[in-house]
Amino acid sequence: MTSKHYVLPTDLTGWKPRDNTGEVHFTWDYDSGREKMLNLYDKGKRRQWDAKIRIDWDQTIDRNNPLETDDYYLPIWGSAMWEELDESRRSELRLHLGAWQFSQFLHGEQGALICAAKIVQNVPDIDSKFYAATQVMDEARHVEVYTTYLNKLGLAYPINPSLKALLDDIVSDSRWDMTYLGMQVLIEGLALAAFGLIRSLTGSTLARTITSYVMQDEARHVSFGRNALKDYYPELSSSERNEREEFCAEACFLMRDRFLGHEVWETLGMNTQECVKWVEGSEMQLTFRRLLFTRIVPVLKDVGLFGSTMQNALDKIGVLGFSSVDIDNVIAEDERIAQEIDASRVSQVDEIIGYANS
Repeated sequence: MTSKHYVLPTDLTGWKPRDNTGEVHFTWDYDSGREKMLNLYDKGKRRQWDAKIRIDWDQTIDRNNPLETDDYYLPIWGSAMWEELDESRRSELRLHLGAWQFSQFLHGEQGALICAAKIVQNVPDIDSKFYAATQVMDEARHVEVYTTYLNKLGLAYPINPSLKALLDDIVSDSRWDMTYLGMQVLIEGLALAAFGLIRSLTGSTLARTITSYVMQDEARHVSFGRNALKDYYPELSSSERNEREEFCAEACFLMRDRFLGHEVWETLGMNTQECVKWVEGSEMQLTFRRLLFTRIVPVLKDVGLFGSTMQNALDKIGVLGFSSVDIDNVIAEDERIAQEIDASRVSQVDEIIGYANS
């Protein structure tokens, strides 16, 4: 049973996208698999974890500042709207921003759950079906994790219109590679960057633990999409690749606008137009939104979607320079941090057991 209050009733915000899921691919070739895909599948099997056991849910959440970040990082910090708020209203704003952000993570994870199941159905290769099946379990776990967190927080937001529009495009397209491209590369790439910023800035042990563990899984998912598309896109014609670049360009603009916070300003009765105007023009917020593309740009280049259409769009957003990021090193760092947190958790458990036995 839910213990979080949605700012809008769920029966008013339910959504059924067009059902155009494409062909179901059976294959009778059970033995041919690419080594890199089968290695990801083996890693996916070994890295399954139970959210109820691995995460200490007894940790409290400060409802006055759920993420325990400095106010400097709040979207309207330094504005006239911020200065007008008393401490009670500032606490309310911190709560709603945290709930809004984690709600979008939750909705995105459900989208990833649906897309991973769709990949199992649509993709022609058995090795990809194997790995996608492990991702279905990963995404179900992530939905569980963010649902549990928001239940503790007691507040949730409906899906952001920009995220909803992008998910609608992805799940409605019958081509299996578009599911990979939209979810594994774009949405999950953006989510990984957002998770990374939270991991770096939060003072909350619970929020840092959640994001680190989810990032460990998501890094595999991005690698999965990257490997599959690197093999497939050289086979496409230039017009087919250009169509996919146009899709990515439009998606990047949607994702850039996903973090303007319209829903929060409206819910709190603030001047939405002025708040959005500030967020759009704030240098700190512009930097934040650019950083969200650090994991998308190098992967787009790597899979071969880096023609003039894509480069022009990325240049307009101000993120073309991220094409030189070494994505493998970034993923390795995600793995290291998650293992570090795990080692600390195990050490604490062993210490408690040692005290009990002494």
